[in-house]
Amino acid sequence: MVQYYWNPGYAQQQMVPPQTNIQGNVPTTPFREQSYIENILRLNRGKPGVFHFSFEHAVEAGKNTIAVTGMVEAAGRDHVILSQANTGRRYLFPMIYFDYAEFPEELNYFDQTP
Repeated sequence: MVQYYWNPGYAQQQMVPPQTNIQGNVPTTPFREQSYIENILRLNRGKPGVFHFSFEHAVEAGKNTIAVTGMVEAAGRDHVILSQANTGRRYLFPMIYFDYAEFPEELNYFDQTP
C-alpha cells in the first residue's frame, strides 16, 4: 500500500488486547475527541465563514489563493465540503490546500477539562 500522507503512528499500530481488571471487566474510558482541523470544522457545521485555500501550481501567476464564503457541510480527514447558500454551489477541497478559516461568531470547540 502506498502512503500518500505521513502518519507518524502508522508503523507503531498493533492489535493489543484490552487490559482487564480483577473481575474480568474491560474498563471503559471516555473517548476524547482530538482537536484536528477536520474535527473542529465538523463541530461547527452550518456556521457561516470565510475559508482560505492556496495552491502551489497556479494557472496564472499571483492567482494561487482563493477565499470561499460559505458554510461547512461536511469534513473528513483529507477533505472539506463547503456550500454557498446564495448561489447553491458546493465545493469539495482537499485539506492539503486549506490555510485557515474566519468565522463571525464564536466557535464550538472540545471540552478542555482534563
